[in-house]
Amino acid sequence: MVFKLNNHLLSRIASSNGHGEDSPYFEGWKAYDSNPHHPMENPNGIIQMGLAENQLSFDLIQDWLKNNPKASICTPEGVNEFREIAIFQDYHGLPEFRNAVAKFMAKVRGNKVTFDPDRVVMNGGATGAHETIAFCLADPGEAFLVPTPYYPGFDRDLRWRTGVKLIPVDSESSNNFKVTREALENAYEMAKLDNIKVKGLLITNPSNPLGTMLDRETLRSIVRFINEKNIHLVCDEIYAATVFRQPEFISIAEIVQEDIECNLNLVHIVYSLSKDMGFPGLRVGIIYSYNDAVVSCARKMSSFGLVSSQTQYMIASMLSDDEFVGKFIRESKTRMAARHRVFTDGLAQASIKCLETSNAGLFLWMDLRGLLKENTFEAEMALWRVIIHEVKLNVSPGCSFHCTEPGWFRVCIANMDDQTMEVALSRIRTFVNKDHVDTKKPKRTLRWQGSLKLSSPRIYDDFINSPHSPLPQSPLVLARN
Repeated sequence: MVFKLNNHLLSRIASSNGHGEDSPYFEGWKAYDSNPHHPMENPNGIIQMGLAENQLSFDLIQDWLKNNPKASICTPEGVNEFREIAIFQDYHGLPEFRNAVAKFMAKVRGNKVTFDPDRVVMNGGATGAHETIAFCLADPGEAFLVPTPYYPGFDRDLRWRTGVKLIPVDSESSNNFKVTREALENAYEMAKLDNIKVKGLLITNPSNPLGTMLDRETLRSIVRFINEKNIHLVCDEIYAATVFRQPEFISIAEIVQEDIECNLNLVHIVYSLSKDMGFPGLRVGIIYSYNDAVVSCARKMSSFGLVSSQTQYMIASMLSDDEFVGKFIRESKTRMAARHRVFTDGLAQASIKCLETSNAGLFLWMDLRGLLKENTFEAEMALWRVIIHEVKLNVSPGCSFHCTEPGWFRVCIANMDDQTMEVALSRIRTFVNKDHVDTKKPKRTLRWQGSLKLSSPRIYDDFINSPHSPLPQSPLVLARN
């Protein structure tokens, strides 16, 4: 007898689409998976430009591994350590691992600050770290402010299982999407009007998707804001080592050690090796908190998503090699700068501009507003579908990042080789030169009717459950209804 699985047998969270897989951000990945580009086997397939991976310096990693076989417990040289590492399961982590990570975090930040290894809490990637910090700081129904545009995965990482809300803090292209005190105050006051308790502010520095950094005065303003409101500040700094040109990266850790009034118990850093080292599959996520209670709670909760002891052992060995770390950081920045220059020059040949203040990250914030049939998010989605299905490039539309202005797209540039990059640029130039956007053509009926633009920083739940939203409904909202 065959039994049919009914959703009512599952929890509302389990049977919902709260992961966000129906958003354009993940929809593009699915399109790529169904028709992936390969230079020989499928040259006309879709090129993946929606995945922020750092593949430009893997040769340096591979050379180090070849020269340091003892770093792996699965080699003849390292097998003597297999037993001790294989049975290690302390959720504090290997002391050598925490020491090496703390040292690497300081190195990436120019050794202008130091980090206490005893405050390093490991998690299963930045995804696990963000969810853990949300669990530690907020109860269901409480909220974090998040400046837009922001990484679409935050809607999953911080909200899906925690019941926490995200409140967008609007930014505009007129000032290069800077985070302003006025916008923070507006979002905070709107939350109060909606009877929502704001527990914290989440910032990403350097920004995903903008590829920009927060300057010193903006960071100081943010610290003053959270201190006055007595709310937490969570700083996602997972792209810290990807800054490839001036100005230099400024960590929140550098700001809080200045002569500025700040309750350190409110400040927390999320870090990872997924972007700076290019290790997303190793799932090395870090919470660094100045709050003893958060460190204690997060460490206990990390039992649900530990970094494997084998990975800890290898990372500890690699990051303890000062000569290698220094060379890797320098060479990675050089290669990223070169890739950024070649790609922006290639786009310029097609008269396409990107956010000029970008100097970090593994992507560009590409301005295609001139290719829209009209200044709406419907037009953005229509253009995105053409780029996906006709141009065969998986880029991510701005609406999936909650951008308030249609026509911006994130394009990842560090996850491919030079040959694939040239193919992608050639496709873009061909598309633009064919002048696909013909304003004389009759307008098509689009899937979503009406503008997605928010006139005020309404809570994310209002946006996500709008019939005009391209994103899925939250299971947590459905559960309340």
